[in-house]
This record gives sequence, C-alpha cells and structure tokens, in this order.
Amino acid sequence: MRSDTPAAHTAEADRLLRTAAQYPGDREPLLLQAAAHLELADDRPGATALYDDLLAGDPAAPHLIRALKAANLWEYGHEAEARAIIDGVRRARPSEAPPWEIAAETLEAHDELEEAEATLTEAATLLATDTPELPHPTISLLTTRHRVRRMLARDHDTWDTLADRLHPGPIPLDELHDPKRLWSLGSDDPAELQAEITRLRAELGTYRTALSRPFPVAVLHWPEPELTELLASYPELETEYPTYRAHLTDIEASLRELAAAGTPNLGIVRATVPSYEAFAASETSSPANADLLPQYTTTLAARARAVPWPPLTTAPCWCGSERTYGECHGAGSQE
Repeated sequence: MRSDTPAAHTAEADRLLRTAAQYPGDREPLLLQAAAHLELADDRPGATALYDDLLAGDPAAPHLIRALKAANLWEYGHEAEARAIIDGVRRARPSEAPPWEIAAETLEAHDELEEAEATLTEAATLLATDTPELPHPTISLLTTRHRVRRMLARDHDTWDTLADRLHPGPIPLDELHDPKRLWSLGSDDPAELQAEITRLRAELGTYRTALSRPFPVAVLHWPEPELTELLASYPELETEYPTYRAHLTDIEASLRELAAAGTPNLGIVRATVPSYEAFAASETSSPANADLLPQYTTTLAARARAVPWPPLTTAPCWCGSERTYGECHGAGSQE
C-alpha cells in the first residue's frame, strides 16, 4: 500500500489512537497527529471529533487545537463556525505563534488576505515587539506575514525587513513571495520552468515547516548517568557510544549537518534506560541490539518527546550543562 493513500492515512490514524490508549500521558500530541492523518484521508468529520475530544478535557495547547479545528471545519463547508473559532483565538491573544499562523493561513487559503494580514500583524505586535531573540515559530509567522503582505502589494515595514534579515535561504523573500513569479508556470521555456522549480524548492525547504503536526527528525541524547548505566548493562553498545563527550559532540554535529542539508523541524529526544528496556521488550528484542536505537528515537519523537533544536542562544543548552546554548554547544554556530 502506498504511504500517501487515504487508506494508509486511516490506518496510521488508527495506529496512533491505539498508541494513545497505551500511553495516556502522550494522548494529546498523538491525537493531534491522528487528526492530521484523518484530514489527509478526507475524513474531516473524524478529525473534528478528535479535536472536540481533546477540547472536552484540559488540553495543554487549547488555542492550537481550536485553530486546527477551524482550519478543518472550513474545508468541509462549516465556514461560519470556523470564522467564529478564529475570532475567538484572536481575542484570546495566545502567547505562542502557531495558533496565530494557522488561523491566518486558513483565512489566506480562502482568499481573506486582509483578515489574514490583520491577524498576523496582531500576532507580530504581541510576540515580536521588544524581543531581542525570536524563537523559530515567531520567525515563521513573520515570514508568512511577509508573503501575505507581498500579495497585497504592501510596502515593507519593520517586521518585513526583519523577516528578510532572518530568512536563511539563498533566494530573497521578495522573490519567493512575488505573485508574478507564478506566471512563469505557463511558460514554454524550459529554463524559466526550471528556475521556478528551484524557487519553489527553496520556499518549501526554508519556511513552510509544519507547526503542530510535525514529525521531528530527532537525535537521541543519553544524559551521562543514563549512558553510564546503559553501557554497564549492555557493553555491546560501547561501539555506538565510546565516551559521553563524543556522544554530545556527535549529537550537535549530526544536527548541524542535517540543518545545513535543509532538513526542517529538528529535535533532540532524551533517553532513559528503563524506557529503552521497555521499548526493547515491546519489540521482543534485546536492548543490546544497536539496530533498536533509531526505532527507539523515532518512537519517542512520535510521542512528542522531542525538544526543538537549535535552542535560542540565550536558552539553557540541550546537553544539561548550566551554561547557555550560545556558551556551550552552540558556540560558533553563528559564524
């Protein structure tokens, strides 16, 4: 079965629901992933039912769930309800960027560009004012705002200039977000078509990262006491982890290599020996089997245990030291 068919997405949603029943502590992120797969399977009422199930409890991210529900409802004819939910999200003024961006992109998708721009400007005023270092979700929001304003032919303002400066790709945002560039898709000139493909690839690779539905590309981190216990119990794994210092160096190097290759949505998952042993038992395998390590990493990431990488340079380093990321493993990352 192809992985992108409706049946495959329905099967994956069912698997995630079974996993949520097995791991109630991870129920919210697993149900969000299941809802995303149901949307891809075109079972939008089923996705709405999962969002309602989450909202009936005490979710950790209620504004995000409401924004996702609104986006889903609008896609199958419930425009009035979707608008009401988006208005509610805006009135609540969430302190995280994803609910704002999802609400704005929903409006944009239905040709409500003025309202999308107003939503993104409200968010920028709240989240990007007097903030010395912006987190990645807020940078993504500013990039989306730049695109919407470009479509509206608005002159650059301070936040547009900031979005330009923070954009990491080789093609400027003004070119990526130029509505006229789509005209080249009707060209018979192979060179023009290839240039447009290059632009689109750059756009997809730099700022269209998923917000709430990410499946992070994660790297496994064993804190020093856990690694010591792991190697004492399973010395066969010493070839994977010769020293703790080398382990930390490999993590940072691997993540920087992935980032340089354009891989979005990177993260780090923290391992423990008991959870790894439980995972090995569930796979009817031995923890000494090094082939289990990538599967264990993927399972933790799927259960929303990944911490986004890179942290802000002023945030604590992912390794657990008492230094900031910029002073520790992030040193030299801006060079």
